Amino acid sequence: MEKHKETSKAIIKDNQSELLKSISSELKGIDLLAMQFSLKPSPSITPDDMLEIAKIVKKHILNPEIDGVVITHGTDTLEETAYFLDLYLETKKPVVLTGSMRNFSELGFDGLSNLVSSILVAANDESHHMGVLVMLNDEINAAAEVTKTHTLSLDTFKSMEFGPLGIVDQDNVLYYRQPHYSKLTLAPNHVVSQIEIVKAYTGSSSLLLNLLIDHGVKGIIIESLGRGNVPPQMVPGIVRALEQNIPVVLTSRCPKGRVLDSYGYEGGGHHLKQLGVIFTQNLSSHKARIRLMLALGLTQDLNEIKNLF
Repeated sequence: MEKHKETSKAIIKDNQSELLKSISSELKGIDLLAMQFSLKPSPSITPDDMLEIAKIVKKHILNPEIDGVVITHGTDTLEETAYFLDLYLETKKPVVLTGSMRNFSELGFDGLSNLVSSILVAANDESHHMGVLVMLNDEINAAAEVTKTHTLSLDTFKSMEFGPLGIVDQDNVLYYRQPHYSKLTLAPNHVVSQIEIVKAYTGSSSLLLNLLIDHGVKGIIIESLGRGNVPPQMVPGIVRALEQNIPVVLTSRCPKGRVLDSYGYEGGGHHLKQLGVIFTQNLSSHKARIRLMLALGLTQDLNEIKNLF
């Protein structure tokens, strides 16, 4: 990105060759093959785009001459594309996503250093079997764990629950730990993107749930209160969705921790589990949506979907 002279606002610019030329001296012994998928800003990236990216990456990692893949991506939806790829791909080769918080025209543009560090991570043998990685601000994070935590800060991408997997220190790639989660592969031929997120708050009702059901939604993610609870006014909408075989997946609006069936009152986690709501583990609502759209591409059976969570 760079600033447009007439508007002084950041726009997308094709400067791929310029960036690669400027970093070539920093990458001794690493051969680069570049391709351009899209110049879309990241808010315009769709689940179908993510599927197409996944298929392109899969084709490249099957090439024995390629040791790893780096993807540059706008930061707004970077973590969603990263998690999509982490679920879809089954490979030991490193796949690393990176971006920049400051555009090309700003002082302190971080895109070059992030790109160099990401290439170093992708070329490092210790990055094998780590799953899809996100690399910004010299921190290496797992796609399933990382989230964008700040609208402006350069160290916005954080794994708040577990911390980074490692760091890049000059040209050294240093790992501290393995990802906390077990690998699950979901690789359907298509994705079901008609899945919406509903946030719970004090006094929230079934209005939005009923509206979504009436418009043919294929799945619902509920960003619940605390440990996994919703106001009782939301229960009728949840029951109606489940009666129509629409999967309802529960996450928490808390940035850390998992949901659990701890409370037995109406709308409590135990009550919701008894109804058939699917519980997640340490997943944000937008990542749970990615997982559900891939799961629905494989099966419509609620019990099978529950097992995939």
